[in-house]
Amino acid sequence: MRTDWEGKLNSKKDFQDLLLNIINPLIPHYSEEKAELILGVTATNYDQKAIRLEAFSRPLWGLVPFWAGGGSSPEFEEIYRKGLAAGTNPESKEYWGGFHAFDQRFVEMAAISYGLILTPEKVWEPLSDKEKENLVNWLYGINEYELPICNWILFAVLVNIALKARGQKYDAEKLEYYLDGLDQFYLGNGWYQDGDSGQKDYYISFAIHFYSLFYAKVMEKEDPQRCAKYKERANTFAQTFIYWFAEDGLSLPFGRSLTYRFSQVSFFCACLMADIEPFPVGVMKGLIVRHLCAWMKQPIFDRSDILTVGYAYPNLVMGERYNGPGSAYWALKTFAILMLPDEHPFWSAKAEPMPELKTQLAIPEAAMLMHRYKNHVTAFTPGKYSPAGHGQTPAKYGKFAYDTGFGFNVAKSTCEVHECAPDSMLAFYINGYVYTRRICEEYEIKEDRVISRWIPYEGITVETHIIPTEEGHIRKHIIESDRECVAYDCGFAVEIDVPGEKLTEAANMAEVENHYSSCKVMATGTNGDGTVIIADPNTNLMHPMTRIPAVCYKICKGKNELDTTVEVRFEK
Repeated sequence: MRTDWEGKLNSKKDFQDLLLNIINPLIPHYSEEKAELILGVTATNYDQKAIRLEAFSRPLWGLVPFWAGGGSSPEFEEIYRKGLAAGTNPESKEYWGGFHAFDQRFVEMAAISYGLILTPEKVWEPLSDKEKENLVNWLYGINEYELPICNWILFAVLVNIALKARGQKYDAEKLEYYLDGLDQFYLGNGWYQDGDSGQKDYYISFAIHFYSLFYAKVMEKEDPQRCAKYKERANTFAQTFIYWFAEDGLSLPFGRSLTYRFSQVSFFCACLMADIEPFPVGVMKGLIVRHLCAWMKQPIFDRSDILTVGYAYPNLVMGERYNGPGSAYWALKTFAILMLPDEHPFWSAKAEPMPELKTQLAIPEAAMLMHRYKNHVTAFTPGKYSPAGHGQTPAKYGKFAYDTGFGFNVAKSTCEVHECAPDSMLAFYINGYVYTRRICEEYEIKEDRVISRWIPYEGITVETHIIPTEEGHIRKHIIESDRECVAYDCGFAVEIDVPGEKLTEAANMAEVENHYSSCKVMATGTNGDGTVIIADPNTNLMHPMTRIPAVCYKICKGKNELDTTVEVRFEK
């Protein structure tokens, strides 16, 4: 697998070569009738047949725009012709099966519909009349079930406009119902929430906006008013979403589905697909190129060059219950740009740096206060999230700060502090268990701080003020407790086992540093004990081995006021 694309990702062919570099290793792993892609043995909350369908369908997020833009791959064309025929044939041993409520099969219909709309000559016209009938009947099944009230409703939108495009039966009433339903998610300023979960994470960019912009591309003549609205919202969203990206191209590790990795930049690719330019083409190209190059340097592929579950390295600990061996190929949505014609300005544009952005920006719709430091970006958050988790939800939404350079840790257990690895949290240790911010009762996003009122444990309430500074941030906690206990105010997790490693513990202060980064945590208002937490290996998303500087405070019955200063350095 080629990993060094720095300075070598410019022309359309370069991007086509990168896609093929990623997907060609999949070819030996398709099943006999090609309807299943068998990449591993780990489980999900859906069945193995759906796991193998997911792996089969997701390469289409890259292949379809590759074909639509003039790319040729006869071997993949044959694989998907055979696979679509077998997978939707009830008489085949590789039939993908019928449906049930909340079926993963509905998710995977989206990529197939993408192909039916953009490249019918590859995935529709080569099929026999019977095979077409089977495919239509299978796809139409999504209309016979109620879908979760979230980004899933857009899978039905894609299916129905695909069936309509091919002159087949579709559900016009459901199509309109789901399109109208999307407006119920809209918050303003370009931001949506992901349905009734209330989450504001990458599903807003790589799902809701991505599908809306695709709709705007292919339905503009039939539905001009709605398409214009989607484009306008995307253009507005881009003005604040770009703050999630650092100068080096890396994006904010925050929320769920981070195993989709470089799909983080796919929103800007969808903008180009839909012919909108929230920033100059060269700026968007620079961001896309730097993002992809940064990801290709990471050890995200296994020895067979298959994308893994994980983030900056293979890591099942951080995965969700719906992350299967083929899930990560959702990242191929970024290759939507390959459908751009050869003469599109993107291909000849020079990759330009980020536009001039504010040092600090409140994004109330996203419940974030962003601060841009030298070489990295931090998001300060109130910890408000849906209680219906998919895995490691408190770690993915509940921390005080998320950073492009340091990443964050997930817990292996809540029995010991080192297993909980509670970076960027105030962690209470009570009766042998660790309790962090989980129930956020209310919050405020101000121009200069984030305020949250939360409950870590029955009988304990906390009001936390997070105030960004030029060197890091200040935390002020007002704690009302009905018991005595201890609490660890933890900084970012810093990579160790690299040159320059140094751990410091002192009264009221702890620091972890290496040759390119450091984090120092200091008690500034109340006495505490500086300590370095030996985080369990593989708990951090970006680095297999980290240490967390913290101040350990004694919590008394009644009112406690803690002031903690966090200072950071990042030069990588």
